[in-house]
Amino acid sequence: MSSSTEYTPPKVWQWEQESGGKFANINRPISGPTHDKDLPRGKHPLQLYSLATPNGVKVTIMLEELLALGHSGAEYDAWLIRITEGDQFGSGFVSANPNSKIPALVDHSTDTPIRVFESGAILVHLAEKFGEFLPTDPAARAETLSWLFWQMGSAPYLGGGFGHFYAYAPEKFEYPINRFAMEVKRQLDVLDRNLADREYLAGDEYTIADMATWPWYGATAHGLMYDAGEFLSVHEYKNVIRWADQISARDAVQRGRMVNRTWGEPEKQLPERHDAEDFETRTADKLPQEEG
Repeated sequence: MSSSTEYTPPKVWQWEQESGGKFANINRPISGPTHDKDLPRGKHPLQLYSLATPNGVKVTIMLEELLALGHSGAEYDAWLIRITEGDQFGSGFVSANPNSKIPALVDHSTDTPIRVFESGAILVHLAEKFGEFLPTDPAARAETLSWLFWQMGSAPYLGGGFGHFYAYAPEKFEYPINRFAMEVKRQLDVLDRNLADREYLAGDEYTIADMATWPWYGATAHGLMYDAGEFLSVHEYKNVIRWADQISARDAVQRGRMVNRTWGEPEKQLPERHDAEDFETRTADKLPQEEG
């Protein structure tokens, strides 16, 4: 489709496999596995299958925060799922997450293993399992869950909407970029107004709502998401920037964002994590150099 031709939808949509775009080779209109491949399993009850995209980072931050509080049961194995190579369509991963998206968690601490997919559901599962980062007071709990689900519903406009058309689409068109830029700026304004008179999203306590929102909107507030900081005038959102800086300074957050990361500075990559010592024993020459 050329930029000068208006698109008229056909009566019946057909899948054109050569649709272009950075992720065209992994996008398809059907679900299910494309190949047989069992998931690996490590020694810890919690087995995470993920990649250090914003949705994956939510969970590794949560696990590292739990470990920092002394919850030894939160020790975990984090296995790398290379989404650009189609690992998420292996039969084992599809069994853990029929939606074929990272992250997926399998909790082997019970007689029957529990699969948990969707990053928000994983955060709630871990919060309830360990009794941390989700308030028990009804009003505070409702506020936390409201912001958690706000993030889950809002991020697709930032990632699949703005990010796709601004950074990844094979052709750039004014209408979709403007439409989603407007929505992303509205979302940043929602956050900025909320954070004007409270330390964290749900109040004075650091919760799973912050862990879910920071990987997406913290990076956006610093212009790191899609290299669109100037375009979106992110410097205007002072309260979001303050909140993002406060969270990024946490030791557990710095560790969590490294896990399952295979791009960027080598010293900030930990493609797989199986013990806390992995952060200290990794060396740059052992890291696979691939783009993500």
